[in-house]
Amino acid sequence: MLTIDTEKCGDVAVVRCSGRLVRGEAVCTLRNAVVTGTDTRIVVLDLSEVESLDAGGLTALVSLHHWTRNHGIQLKLVNPSHFVREMLECTHLDSVFDVSSLHDALRVLGGVSCRRESLHLDRAVLNA
Repeated sequence: MLTIDTEKCGDVAVVRCSGRLVRGEAVCTLRNAVVTGTDTRIVVLDLSEVESLDAGGLTALVSLHHWTRNHGIQLKLVNPSHFVREMLECTHLDSVFDVSSLHDALRVLGGVSCRRESLHLDRAVLNA
């Protein structure tokens, strides 16, 4: 299950991911959370609570990287979990993405009013 919590702070969208970023509906949900933002200049993906990431999840991150770049949006991966960081390093994607600490992301977001939305993906929703 992947849970996504989004906050819009001015022209910055913070997308917090929690759970498993794996092939299937989780990837679609993440993509929708990123591409539906309007007037967004920076997308911050907080990956600190992502416990599992497969090839489908990595492909989704690369796809989002290309999509944001093509739309003039900056994509930042923030505070990836130990497992996610290892996967990025193993695949050399750590040199492709802008990966930063939570402290750096908070500095970018400082003093901006935010609105929050939550998107939850679980098997009950998928089977409905």
